Amino acid sequence: QLQLLESGGGLVQAGGSLRLSCAASGSVLAHTMGWYRQAPGKQRELVARITSGGSTNYADTVQGRAAISRDNAKNTVYLQMNTLKPEDTAVYFCSAEAITPWGKTYWGQGTQVTVSA
Repeated sequence: QLQLLESGGGLVQAGGSLRLSCAASGSVLAHTMGWYRQAPGKQRELVARITSGGSTNYADTVQGRAAISRDNAKNTVYLQMNTLKPEDTAVYFCSAEAITPWGKTYWGQGTQVTVSA
């Protein structure tokens, strides 16, 4: 059972930066990893994903302001967020997507990011 632990959230002023980390309890080498966020009263939405091969994709709302990366040796995925906006305020979740159609997607507990105006 893979466990994911997010860290790096906090309170930041608009225009600032944060780097979120997601540490896995085991190897995530074969998993596509993702960062999602959920604001109060809203559905969880994709922020960024990175495949096992290193290909990335981003939500339009963070394109150009976010960078997802992974360090497979450390079983860790990162999300660098720059030029933060109040609308980026949300709980940010890390995911390890299922490797096979019958496999399991794992989720962390989330880390709160609050951006003040």
